[in-house]
Amino acid sequence: MIEFRSVTKRFAGGSVAVDNLNLTVEDGSFTVFVGPSGCGKTTSLRMINRMLDPSEGKILIDGKDVHEGDPARLRLGIGYVIQHAGLFPHRTVLDNIATVPRLAGWTKAKARSRAGELLELVGLDASMAKRYPAQLSGGQQQRVGVARALAADPPILLMDEPFSAVDPVVREGLQDELLRLQSELDKTIVFVTHDIDEAIKLGEKVAVFRVGGVLAQYAEPAELLARPADDFVAGFVGRDRGYRALGFLPASQLPVGELATIIEGATIAQTRAVLHDGWAVVVDRNGKPIGWAEESRLHGQDPAATLSEDLLHAGGSLYQADGGNLRSALDAALSSPSGRGVAVDADGAVTGAVLADDVLAALARARNDGEVRS
Repeated sequence: MIEFRSVTKRFAGGSVAVDNLNLTVEDGSFTVFVGPSGCGKTTSLRMINRMLDPSEGKILIDGKDVHEGDPARLRLGIGYVIQHAGLFPHRTVLDNIATVPRLAGWTKAKARSRAGELLELVGLDASMAKRYPAQLSGGQQQRVGVARALAADPPILLMDEPFSAVDPVVREGLQDELLRLQSELDKTIVFVTHDIDEAIKLGEKVAVFRVGGVLAQYAEPAELLARPADDFVAGFVGRDRGYRALGFLPASQLPVGELATIIEGATIAQTRAVLHDGWAVVVDRNGKPIGWAEESRLHGQDPAATLSEDLLHAGGSLYQADGGNLRSALDAALSSPSGRGVAVDADGAVTGAVLADDVLAALARARNDGEVRS
């Protein structure tokens, strides 16, 4: 457990970065600090591992004041991940990951063995062990940074905007990977971001800070969206918070309808034969969607010719039928060129279609059942 007790941080000149912060992070929980630039979220994070010291108040870990011990020993028990991973450029991936165990006194063989295990855990191939950071993509470097932070198996993991420097697609994958890791490892994670969508997706609880280092609200994401504490929180969460709140409503009862599909490599004539209301999803040999075929784009084409990718519409987002939520289902339906959202299984293979009207009907049922609060 991490406790902030009346913590204030003033810098030279008297500027207040954190103002009388009282907050408790429970063991094994995933807590996100979010807010605009200059709100004190990173300063608060860095006071946990004593990279900064508070001007007033106390920070306790499992009931013990962090200032009662040696800061270096404290940091060995706390994983730390930053933007751009912060890897040592002259060390291989394996030796980067083994850094903290070596500092903790592990033998080189034991530390490297642990590093090898973590490569697989964070989704990296063992062949990358001998590469250097410059030979990795940004997303791969961040995975190595997470592995390094976990190497000595610390109970606490601090993450300071670790995914902000990568592109949106890679960022989403890293977020999903982090959630998977947390489900397996059950660490106490404190994560800093300026992105409210990232905060709501990742956090079991979210602390919203306002400029001046004041805690504006600390709540579970669904509560934050349903009942913002004041106008600042409502504005920061955004006017579309009702749409975001759909992410907390399960879609297990949402009907998945039939969807016309055709395997890549089919002819124009074969594709036309399966169209439903002028549309069909083209899938690969594993049943994963590639794009949409539409009658109007097939007009005038040689019936015996193979359906080519340049004739397809982009597919829109996908909805995972097993374990999905109403937000992903509605987004799939709205982003689809045909008006039918593509539902997939856990392996990404098409299972059917979801319609926006069905999502809205499910939302109405949830309201009637009291699952949605206004």
